[in-house]
Amino acid sequence: MNLDVLKIVLVDDDEDDRLLFKDAIEEVDMNTNLLLFSNGQEFMDYISLSGQPLPHLVFLDLNMPIKNGMECLTEIRSTSKLKELSVAIYSTSSSDKDIEQTFIKGANIYINKPNDFKKLKKIVRQVLKLNWQYHTSNLNRENFLLSI
Repeated sequence: MNLDVLKIVLVDDDEDDRLLFKDAIEEVDMNTNLLLFSNGQEFMDYISLSGQPLPHLVFLDLNMPIKNGMECLTEIRSTSKLKELSVAIYSTSSSDKDIEQTFIKGANIYINKPNDFKKLKKIVRQVLKLNWQYHTSNLNRENFLLSI
């Protein structure tokens, strides 16, 4: 992505995870603008506002109260204005069922939340530098799950 500012959204109910993600984004040498939301409903309300600029990439946690990541993903893919958004599932779940369901529902990539900050920075850097147009055109089950 050759952009002046990469607009990124993280939707995650865990405050510590949001803060760690924010720190990782700040340490990656890229010009980014990060918006944080604590649940899917909060994000969907925000993104549905008229004239709201769309983010380039949305990181969605699966297990959240009010509206979870799966519900959010389904709504994104069924809304014409949003269906082309790049969506990265960002979850502690490594369940084959969760991975398969998010793949079927149209997520672009699945990332298991790393257990240390150094790995998180590496993942964030790798995901932000992906050429999303190329990556999504060759999407298959093998390259859907990001493993570091």
